[in-house]
Amino acid sequence: MTEQIKQIAERIKEIREISEISAETLANKLGIPTDLYLKYESGNTDIPVGIIFEISELFHVELSVMLGGDNPKLHIYGVVRNGKGLKLERRKQYKYESLAYNFIHKKAEPFMVTIDPNPEEVLLEFNSHPGQEFNFVNKGTMMIIIDGHEIILNEGDSIYFDSGYKHAMRALNNKQVRFLAIVL
Repeated sequence: MTEQIKQIAERIKEIREISEISAETLANKLGIPTDLYLKYESGNTDIPVGIIFEISELFHVELSVMLGGDNPKLHIYGVVRNGKGLKLERRKQYKYESLAYNFIHKKAEPFMVTIDPNPEEVLLEFNSHPGQEFNFVNKGTMMIIIDGHEIILNEGDSIYFDSGYKHAMRALNNKQVRFLAIVL
């Protein structure tokens, strides 16, 4: 796994231990098996953004702290210049860039997400997390699958959905896709 995933796992373990909550208790709160949670906490298994988001909510810690280790400090406004967001190197399939990592007490988490094309025989990685999500396609065409429903989104299209349902995205037409994702 990447160094960033190992650092995220260390921060999660540290906040859990400081809060004096067992791994079993936290796994139960997350609705996942304890052995899976321990794999996440070990830093040897990729941690879905939804799980990190849920942990940050449970412990009342900014998601950007869990992801990047730094406390956001801005409270009037925060500017993130083109390509200068907090990069999240997580899965081969998706590249995330946090667009509000420096703003404290956010009510939403905006990300620029890039999906590189991959062969259709490569299995999609499904994710789910509490809340809702808004996606706006900036470049390319993608398929989003939500709870078994396949929806094609073209440049300029958007979708708003309950992110508690399993969902995944795929770039179509053998071209890269970039979309704005706002997690609420």
